[in-house]
Amino acid sequence: MKERVLMLAWEYPPRIIGGLSRVVWALSKELANQGLDVHVVTADHPGTPEYELDGLVHVHRVKTQTDTTPDFVTWVSKLNVGLLQYAIKLHMQKPFDIVHAHDWMVTDAAWVMKTGFGIPLVSTIHATEAGRMGGNIHSDMQRYVNQMEWRLTFESWKVIVNSKHMFWELSNHFKVPHDKISIVPNGCDPSHFDFEFDPTPVRVHYAAPHQKIVLFVGRLVNEKGVQIMLQAAPMVLSHFPGTQFLVVGTGYFMDDLRGQAHALGVDHNVRFLGYVSDYDLVRLYKIADVVCIPSLYEPFGIVALEGMAANVPVVASDTGGLRDFVENGVTGVTTYTGNAQSLAWGMLEVLRNPEYADHLRKTAYEKVHSIYNWKSIANATREVYAQVLEEKAGKDKEVKALASTK
Repeated sequence: MKERVLMLAWEYPPRIIGGLSRVVWALSKELANQGLDVHVVTADHPGTPEYELDGLVHVHRVKTQTDTTPDFVTWVSKLNVGLLQYAIKLHMQKPFDIVHAHDWMVTDAAWVMKTGFGIPLVSTIHATEAGRMGGNIHSDMQRYVNQMEWRLTFESWKVIVNSKHMFWELSNHFKVPHDKISIVPNGCDPSHFDFEFDPTPVRVHYAAPHQKIVLFVGRLVNEKGVQIMLQAAPMVLSHFPGTQFLVVGTGYFMDDLRGQAHALGVDHNVRFLGYVSDYDLVRLYKIADVVCIPSLYEPFGIVALEGMAANVPVVASDTGGLRDFVENGVTGVTTYTGNAQSLAWGMLEVLRNPEYADHLRKTAYEKVHSIYNWKSIANATREVYAQVLEEKAGKDKEVKALASTK
């Protein structure tokens, strides 16, 4: 039977807020390639159609009325109303077998589809508010998000997480039973980086031939740790003058980081590039000498995989999900979390030792190809679906047998 999957997510390309968007996109496409009937219902985005067939994936976008929404919670509530209305319409046309919800923003719509139509719910928790806040939940907004995350895990038949770190985070913080959690890592498509490319015309825009390039990619928020990289920059520059630090991404921390770079006297060596297209991003990876991931909190760390797939040495904090695949001295260099001196040491280890950097690149590239490919990840996700459907069939059979005895 061709399983029909309702994928609920608040972002899907070209709407890209964080890593969730690309994960949902890649997973949905591979599930569809493997024969599942996948329908993504998501928020709209300027210039996109209400419906499109993205490869074999059916993408449905709902209006969210951002211009009349007073705050984020209200926006999320309106989004869920739209998601639910669209999902019900699709379900009435042909029933769904699985609802797969991605993060707390779609909890309400997922819950109604589960309880109203008896569709088993699988959720993926990509990160938690408690994790982002270092375990400190103080504000009303933080408590609200925390409660919604707990509710989604409670209501789900199975909860997917992307790393061992997230397994224990949900187990300890939300008391989710171990047998309810499945670890399915995120992935990367190395083919995006496998093309002939002359780096010189791109590189000259950012650095002189003798200068090194350190690349950061991610949201400019506190937990991504760009401030630690900036603190480490003077130490790197003392050994490699002229090194250029390229910062790709947007976020609320942008102005603070610019001010910090100026205060440290490295503003001429740090370039904030903002949002860049996928076309440009893969080329930035290819001209980099180091991909730096200075995260304070990182549930998985897909940028590390992208760096590995692009054949660039990775220097990362020894934290969260990064520990699952950035192995010090094997697939990258790990450094003490939140420690600028350690981070500078890690970058210098790579920049000073070309043979060592080459060893890291080759080992990491092989690991991405063999383990963190989307075909394997989609297979693992399908196994979760199959287990849920088998268990549900057994429960339904028990209920039917019990009813027949009355």
